[in-house]
Amino acid sequence: MSSRAKFADVATVYNGVETRGGPLVEYERRIAEGELLDGDACQVGTLQELQRLYDQLIEKAEDCRLDKYASSDKASRSRWLWSRLLPQSSCAPVKGLYLYGGVGTGKTMLMDLFFDQLPASWRKKRIHFHNFMLNVHSRLQKHKGVADPLEVVAGEISDESILLCLDEFMVTDVADALILNRLFRQLFSNGAILVATSNRAPDNLYERGLQRDLFLPFIATLKERCVVREIGSAVDYRKLTSAEQGFYFIGKDLSSVIKKHFQMLVGDAQPVPQEVEVVMGRKLQVPLGANGCALFSFEELCDRPLGAADYFGLFKKFHTVALDGVPIFGLHNKTAAYRFVTLVDVIYENRARLLCTAEGTPVELFENIVTISDAQHMAPRTSSRSRKNDDFDLCVDNELGFAKDRTISRLTEMNSKEYLEQHAEIFTSDT
Repeated sequence: MSSRAKFADVATVYNGVETRGGPLVEYERRIAEGELLDGDACQVGTLQELQRLYDQLIEKAEDCRLDKYASSDKASRSRWLWSRLLPQSSCAPVKGLYLYGGVGTGKTMLMDLFFDQLPASWRKKRIHFHNFMLNVHSRLQKHKGVADPLEVVAGEISDESILLCLDEFMVTDVADALILNRLFRQLFSNGAILVATSNRAPDNLYERGLQRDLFLPFIATLKERCVVREIGSAVDYRKLTSAEQGFYFIGKDLSSVIKKHFQMLVGDAQPVPQEVEVVMGRKLQVPLGANGCALFSFEELCDRPLGAADYFGLFKKFHTVALDGVPIFGLHNKTAAYRFVTLVDVIYENRARLLCTAEGTPVELFENIVTISDAQHMAPRTSSRSRKNDDFDLCVDNELGFAKDRTISRLTEMNSKEYLEQHAEIFTSDT
């Protein structure tokens, strides 16, 4: 109760006016309205950090150049010109926040709650990390041939959004790893403030990745410019939803089942082959699509050289994907497992809908995917277990091993009554 009592006294000052606001106050309101569960001390502790950051940003909004209407375009152009003629560091007077913890602990919800409480006039952006990096690579391609395209891209990003809220910070791509240090050094030097969520502590980012020694300076920069906070909760809030099997069918050779349900979703519309434009002129072929719904086999969407850019492009046109034949994952289809994890992340980020047939439950799909630590603690083989099958199926991969818990949790939530009702509300209101 003592921690709850702090909510009532929260007050902030903006433009000389004292107001009662911030993530703590909004959290209390949602609990009172029954929108959130009460009593998670870990979330309360994290909210106190978010409230601290909120208060500092409100107090130092002018110094941080947060309000896009506070200075004229002429002054901004003058500052931009002088910053390039006389290079100098102008790091923000406020440190950002890096939140990490297990799946379903409420990281994304807490960051969104914080972001939504900030003044609308601020230069702020909330974006999934995958999408952010796709945007960075697209900008780099656009400025190809410039002496230092990364500096130009960092300048563009910080001019548009001085406060960056990046969800699901996870580095698996060597191309991302090699540019992150220079990119964020430049962003921080431009005054950018970072708020990020991740499943991984900073020191564990890009663990065992290619050329990781070139990535390590980024970790030091991140810890220098952000307060690091772990959210430790024993509760996976996504698994508290009332999961049903209405959109997730278990078994083999269920193509007729998924086609029947797909046709029910599109109604009287006639599904036809379509194509979707993604980044840099690429096009993604959709075998069948109609009425905002697309039908793929697992091989067509996850066993081909596709990535986050293709999936984000897909969900710009479709709000539902029917996926037939999700297999049990192991060493033999590790690459496809990575793509499936990315696909689920993009579906969840877009609050889209997944209709699928799979060879097992979400947990069973990933039973053969383990981290190095898990593998070291596994029981030795017995005579009743096949050494050949173990060697073939078991996939020891740290990144995938950590990501699988998030994917299992999201698959569970995405198939819940609450999620599907929310999806219907979002896409009904958009039409």
